[in-house]
Amino acid sequence: MNVLIVRLGALGDVIHAVPAAAALREAFPDARIDWLVDAKHRDIVDLVTAIDRAVAIERPTMAGWTAALRSLRGIRYDLAIDLQGLMKSAVLARASGAARVVGFSIWHLREKTARPFYSDAHDAEGGHVIRKNLRLLRAVGVEDDEIRFPFADVRSPALDDLQRRIPPERRFALINPGAAWPNKRWPPARFGELATFLRDECELIPVVLWGPGEEDLASAVIAASSNAAIAAPPTRVADIVALARAAALFVSGDTGPLHIATAVGTPTVSLFGPTDPDRNGPFAAEDVAVSRYDACGCHYDRRCHETPWCLGEVGVAEVCAAVQRRLLTARGPSSDSRSFRLEAEDPS
Repeated sequence: MNVLIVRLGALGDVIHAVPAAAALREAFPDARIDWLVDAKHRDIVDLVTAIDRAVAIERPTMAGWTAALRSLRGIRYDLAIDLQGLMKSAVLARASGAARVVGFSIWHLREKTARPFYSDAHDAEGGHVIRKNLRLLRAVGVEDDEIRFPFADVRSPALDDLQRRIPPERRFALINPGAAWPNKRWPPARFGELATFLRDECELIPVVLWGPGEEDLASAVIAASSNAAIAAPPTRVADIVALARAAALFVSGDTGPLHIATAVGTPTVSLFGPTDPDRNGPFAAEDVAVSRYDACGCHYDRRCHETPWCLGEVGVAEVCAAVQRRLLTARGPSSDSRSFRLEAEDPS
């Protein structure tokens, strides 16, 4: 049996699709399972041990699509599963030549024009995105609710570098201040105050992650911490996996690195404004999401168009309390319970 998973991006959504790949591998141990993904997210898919091959769309152009489809057409897929629900992903799933193309029903699609490209469409009611993906697999006879993230062990030069800079007896916390959406970014000055708290009260060395173009953001957090924090080395996706595995805590907004940390079992404290932590956040009961989603007027909009800005209402003391709560909770196995949510009262 040959199976194609279609989940092109973004990073957090790709990570949330990994348990579905793991469930397919568990159900069909001898199957060939490939994954079609945008090139910028291939690195994380390459770490998923449940799949045989990542096929990357190198360029978001017709030529890029054609090259990827040429590679896919070399395999006769019995099944393609579209976990994205966009017109683009549905077209690619159908164009792969798969005998059967499965996707979400029209009521659960991000773009309803995707529906005609599926041979089978199925409901996957509400809840966390991970659960929604797993429920779609029931269409192909896979009823598996276990959340697994089979990521390969990786050797990380960035982790080696950091461990040379930190005394071996000291633990560290990762702070990730960046986010693709401007309204998901908590102010760097507040991250700086939090870093000071992590050092002085939690006895953790705060390490600030940064990505391309975020050097100034990391520097602003470190300056606001009065140099309590240090900058992480330059990182690839594999480095973030390794750093998160070694960290005592991960603090972040709703971004791909947060979801990497959750996937590898790192204790997390997260900040949610325009997105819903019950749908997109850490799924482990012990993790803490400081949320303003219920009071936010910009649900799933990339830029804030409301006053006041919801994450601007989150104070440092509230996040410090969340950190204390998380550090006092021993991490157990992941459960079906939703993350503990710290919701503000509606200011109105």
